[in-house]
Amino acid sequence: MQLIVRVTPDENDFIGKKMELHGTKNFNTYARKMLIDGYVVRLDLEKFNTLAGEVNKIGTNINQIAKVSNTTGMVFGDDIEKLKELMNSVWQLLKSSLSELQSKGR
Repeated sequence: MQLIVRVTPDENDFIGKKMELHGTKNFNTYARKMLIDGYVVRLDLEKFNTLAGEVNKIGTNINQIAKVSNTTGMVFGDDIEKLKELMNSVWQLLKSSLSELQSKGR
């Protein structure tokens, strides 16, 4: 049986480079090995997008605190507490995401 796969010139170049990295010049052997033993990794990045949003909030708060500090020469305790809360949220999301990735990798 014969399988035909169409690829773009860029994809063909990429496949060629991967074959070189694996030390093979025979496309049929490489393709057969990858189709049988290869695997596809699909990542759910939703939590990391949430994490990026939280980091953005922290950056915004830091800019606001810097503006107030530069204007008044003072930093307020409430602002520092807000940053601590946001950082805690980021750490919790990060720990949860890494734990989930580790459990899927086992």
